[in-house]
Amino acid sequence: MIVVAGEALIDLVPQDAGALAPLRPALGGGPYNTAVALGRLGSPTAFCSRLSSDSFGGALLDGLRAAGVDVSAVQRGPEPTTLAAATVDGQGSAAYSFHVEGTADRLFTAPDVLPPGVRAVSFGTCSLVLEPGATAYEELMRRAAAQGVFTALDPNIRAGLIPDPDAYRARFKSWLPSVALLKLSAEDAGWLGGTPREWLASGPGAVVVTHGGDGLTAFTRDGAEHSVAGVPVDVVDTIGAGDTVNAALLHGLAARDALSPAGLEALDADGWRELLHFAARAAAITCSRAGAEPPYAAELAAP
Repeated sequence: MIVVAGEALIDLVPQDAGALAPLRPALGGGPYNTAVALGRLGSPTAFCSRLSSDSFGGALLDGLRAAGVDVSAVQRGPEPTTLAAATVDGQGSAAYSFHVEGTADRLFTAPDVLPPGVRAVSFGTCSLVLEPGATAYEELMRRAAAQGVFTALDPNIRAGLIPDPDAYRARFKSWLPSVALLKLSAEDAGWLGGTPREWLASGPGAVVVTHGGDGLTAFTRDGAEHSVAGVPVDVVDTIGAGDTVNAALLHGLAARDALSPAGLEALDADGWRELLHFAARAAAITCSRAGAEPPYAAELAAP
């Protein structure tokens, strides 16, 4: 079982150009997309979050169930669902403005225990920024790591939600001793201001940096770097692409029985290149269709 912990929200996706283009609601949120992608790939997955009892929250819950995700750890509340209004540029890259005040996912409380059989827990995005939920997710991360559970972090920076960037950067560094796999975009890395080698020295067994259409690079504790090129595709938009990479990495590591520090260390150059190429192919499929629509296992060869 891979547990994904974090927010679920509704993306409002423009259907045309211009600031007043019609918006289509779509299921989203970085952790939510990761959970759905893992479920579609066939990994036993559970989602740990707090959803609204409104109609959007019900649709998000239905989307998880349709992907085969265990929702027994999902909390519910009467507050509204978080909304993220997207704008998409000419290259398909998305930017967001968020409506987060008083929303249900901010009131998440850390569960006393994780679901049985958990092998890994994945964290990231808005859920580690917006209080009081951010502190609860941080508590869950540290507790999982202390229990020997493999932890993955995708910070997925949304700068508009971070009122004190320096405080967030310091907090990010404090998480690293509790992180086994750090995955982030080159843009995130630039905003955070560190380097993969600096982050590896603080705890993670591997750091994977995505470069959009130019591919991915994995940095490992032994000083190695493993890179693959991006997979050419006609991009509709990039919504959910990074989340798909996150899911594909976790799925591929699970398939190799490598969801552990020793498992990461044992991956050789060929193993890393196969894993990264699998993630690049999965992300390319997501980019080829509107909104966060990650691929199913049948659309991909084995990781």
